[in-house]
Amino acid sequence: MRRQLTAAAVATATGLASFLAASTSPATAATPIEYVVVAEDGVAPAAAIAAIQGAGGSVVARNDAAGMYTVKSGRGDFRSKATADAQLIGVTQKKAMGYAPSTPKLEQPHQGPIGSNKQNAGLKADPLDDKLWGLEMIHADQAHAIESGDRGVTVGVLDTGLDASNPDLAPHFSQRLSRNFAPDMTDIDGPCEVAGCLDPVGTDDGGHGTHVAGTIGAAANGVGVSGVAPNVTLVELKGGQDSGYFFLEPVVNALVYAGDAGIDVVNMSFYVDPWLYDCRANPADSPEQQAEQRAIIAGMRRALNYAHNNGVTLFAALGNANQDLGKPPVDRSSPDYPEGVSYPRTIDNDTCWDLPVEGPHVIGVSAVGPSGNRSYFSNYGVEQISVAAPGGAFTDGSSASITNEILSTFPKNVLQSRGWVDADGNVVPARADSVFKSCTKAGVCGYYTYLQGTSMASPHAAGVAALIASRFGEFDGEHGGKTMKPNAVERKLITSAAERPCPAATPACEGTTEFNGFYGNGIVDAYRAVR
Repeated sequence: MRRQLTAAAVATATGLASFLAASTSPATAATPIEYVVVAEDGVAPAAAIAAIQGAGGSVVARNDAAGMYTVKSGRGDFRSKATADAQLIGVTQKKAMGYAPSTPKLEQPHQGPIGSNKQNAGLKADPLDDKLWGLEMIHADQAHAIESGDRGVTVGVLDTGLDASNPDLAPHFSQRLSRNFAPDMTDIDGPCEVAGCLDPVGTDDGGHGTHVAGTIGAAANGVGVSGVAPNVTLVELKGGQDSGYFFLEPVVNALVYAGDAGIDVVNMSFYVDPWLYDCRANPADSPEQQAEQRAIIAGMRRALNYAHNNGVTLFAALGNANQDLGKPPVDRSSPDYPEGVSYPRTIDNDTCWDLPVEGPHVIGVSAVGPSGNRSYFSNYGVEQISVAAPGGAFTDGSSASITNEILSTFPKNVLQSRGWVDADGNVVPARADSVFKSCTKAGVCGYYTYLQGTSMASPHAAGVAALIASRFGEFDGEHGGKTMKPNAVERKLITSAAERPCPAATPACEGTTEFNGFYGNGIVDAYRAVR
């Protein structure tokens, strides 16, 4: 599970490529480098800008809600000078350094043997709905008889993009509200497809965001699949790189924009790179690295608080490392950008956080397979879990099948790049059981494939929240549509969830039937939530 603002509400910004090698030479850099600087709590913008200028930088964009500044400097010692200033928390470097990841960071369609094509008879609104065991598990088919979503409820997909050409996503996609906060970085995303490297909204060269969007709100329109809330409005908030990295600046800008634009629900199926756990002062890290992580912690907390206080219900995936987030093991994957610089770090639970899921006001979601048991990869723990939801599990008990995963929308161009769909748009025979094509009567076709992960669980829960806001929300006089306070949405979500006890003789699962580390308050239930 991993891995852009051209709106008046937030300063225009480019994507962040956090590079953590300490380059502190006082010599002047040959060319200006871009940085992201986060100010200390309570520091006024004028004071922060003065401190940045004093360290040899010039501010090119700012996000006052998060105390975050995009800075250019030609000084080789800018980072160390800015970090040493008491007005500033820390600095992250934006310049792409020429590295590329050897392995993809996002969940990918399963590469293993294809199992039997299990069918579910309960859902029949769209031709592939019989494969959506997850929607059947949370009783979305029953819920749709009462509430299928209101166009006035907006759900932000903070992810790698959204392929609005898919006929299941096009009907309810908001071009007006959607924004791209993360321009392509050529070292990790490959060559830019457009001038300026800012892909147009309605596209997705990673695939992850499109899959998430389909689970939330694919239209019940006689093609492809149905989403949990098939009539709500989908908003692309591109905060992730095509390669699957999610850096501080685009994520913070997307969250602040969501609050300003009146987005009702935001789904975040990622963690903020380059640190799996951001720590205040981990002794394994250099002073500059410690300052950077404190800056990420502060920037994310401010952005999450801002979004929540402006009416956004926030969801995040717990992660796929089979770890108790309250008892984190040694982190061997950080920093993950650039590649090849990670080292072992002992994690202190009291001073380290997995963000955004361990941030304020975030509803954390674990994953279950078709059996209802926690997915073998899903993180857990009583500290941050709120609810569980279908996320898939290729191996679920004695069953091993691709159909145990989650089927949803996926971009044709990404499937073609993998050789799973040919140049004529046909699914290759070797992928006939895992990739599907469904077309409208007018001949507009969408593509669908399986993924597994807590990234797939979180949008199931976010979709239920969208149904709750559709059913019980009130008219939003400022932004139009409907609105419902995040705390009220969360209460209905957790009180309607189906309680599930810890498995017998499983010490790792702590808690009671009512609330435990594997399932939180229970598996989300769309029917009970709207009934």
